[in-house]
Amino acid sequence: MDNINWYPGHMTKARRMMEENIKLVDLLIEIIDARIPYTSRNPDIDAMGKSKARVLVMGKADLADPVRTQKAQKEFEDAGFTVIAVDSRDRKLASKVQAAAFSACREKIERDRKRGIIGRPVRAMICGIPNVGKSTLINSLAGRSSAKTGSRPGVTRGKQWISVSRQDSRKLEILDTPGILWPKLGDDAVGIKLALVGSIGDTILDEYALSNELIAFMNREYPGILEEKYAKGSPVERIEDIAGGRNLYLKGKEPDTARAAHLLLDDFKNGRTGRISLE
Repeated sequence: MDNINWYPGHMTKARRMMEENIKLVDLLIEIIDARIPYTSRNPDIDAMGKSKARVLVMGKADLADPVRTQKAQKEFEDAGFTVIAVDSRDRKLASKVQAAAFSACREKIERDRKRGIIGRPVRAMICGIPNVGKSTLINSLAGRSSAKTGSRPGVTRGKQWISVSRQDSRKLEILDTPGILWPKLGDDAVGIKLALVGSIGDTILDEYALSNELIAFMNREYPGILEEKYAKGSPVERIEDIAGGRNLYLKGKEPDTARAAHLLLDDFKNGRTGRISLE
């Protein structure tokens, strides 16, 4: 896998839109994938939001290794972020994110109060790389399907403000933004991790090679899981072993590696392989 890169034209437009609107908000709520908490942080967002309050939402935490998630959360908190780890299906997702947003902006709220400004909404920009759950979060905050959602990277493209009221009368206004990557991903390891969690489009990467990368990682970091799930206890070194273990064959008893690779990658993305973190 050489020179993995994925930066469609709409991402340039999205980045420009964020730069133009950053001055309108009090804080950035950045959604990251708990399975790749470091790789799923866009360095461009750090550059744009260095003067703003920051909340990190570690999404899809129910799919990630809880020990590794806790370690990453502490590191981010030590760096000055307000951090919450959430399951996107958590019924309390909206209230947790709202509480984190008001906590991160408590100094700004106190300054307003001293100046006699009461009830001014806190304005937040929700941002992150593709397919980490931004639209799902916004729908949860708004209490309705007000943001377009989809499982493909790059579904959300327009600019939309959504007003959220709390029972204590405090108001949060949120600006949704399209998911953006950075123009140069760096080494292939970054692109591979982004592809494994679905933040890079499936069509530009070879599933056979990608599945073998996942197998090598699993054998190194989570030994025994693949053998138990896919190969009845036999060693799993390559995707051909999973094809054989699941009786996936083409004519002539040739292993159907395409089906096996798709099965493994889909199982990982949806948590059926277990709670696995890639870093």
